[in-house]
Amino acid sequence: MAKVIALANQKGGVGKTTTAINLAASLAVLEYRVLVVDADPQANATSGLGFDLNEIEYSIYECIVDKVDTNKAVLKAEIENLFLLPSHIDLVGAEIEMLNMPQREYVLKEVLDSVRNDYDFVLIDCSPSLGLITVNALTAADSVIIPVQCEYFALEGLGKLLNTIKIIQGRLNPELEIEGFLLTMYDSRLRLSNQVVEEVQTHFQDMVFETLITRNIKLSEAPSYGKAVVMYDAASKGALNYLNLARELLQKNNMTKMDNDKKVID
Repeated sequence: MAKVIALANQKGGVGKTTTAINLAASLAVLEYRVLVVDADPQANATSGLGFDLNEIEYSIYECIVDKVDTNKAVLKAEIENLFLLPSHIDLVGAEIEMLNMPQREYVLKEVLDSVRNDYDFVLIDCSPSLGLITVNALTAADSVIIPVQCEYFALEGLGKLLNTIKIIQGRLNPELEIEGFLLTMYDSRLRLSNQVVEEVQTHFQDMVFETLITRNIKLSEAPSYGKAVVMYDAASKGALNYLNLARELLQKNNMTKMDNDKKVID
């Protein structure tokens, strides 16, 4: 059964979608079957994996609201072992339509439970909000990765997110764990970046991934070509960062026998 990981932070522009696409692609390259769930109405993960939003017949919206079979909506990506449950702008209205549903916080969990046995990992790309869809994602997830950008105001709003996670652990999903804090947009030349890294590591200690996602032009360019960075430029720093993150995630979950000193690609 797949491990379901939500990528959440109500702050926008911290690298949630970039991480969802590229961590999923890296795991797929390492021969794990991965489903990316685009739970953001902006549908950036969908377009970032090369799909035309106008040509999608079924999306996560139809699965949630119209109870369409999840398998009908899942699309196969360019990379072997990588699949996508696409999003649509209609998802903006789904929260209103879900208000009167029984067990409304568990709707996405039901959608994913029907396909969970088909994958090794399910990565949910959450929207930059703490609305009902994000609550659904956290209720459906086994763990959550929290991307934190190495910039000013990095820790702003994290308290609110952690409080939401605590409430969900108490009321809806007692099994939910924090997989880790992921530091993104790191630039070793900037004193501010190094200060943020130090501050986050001091606050959260072992909960912070060792892998840092550095600022990389290839990471920014790849989505405009509808590709994960590992397909766009496999030798780029961004591609190596996410392969290292995938290896670290596998190591944390005891899914590899690789020695610690071999888990980093230079």
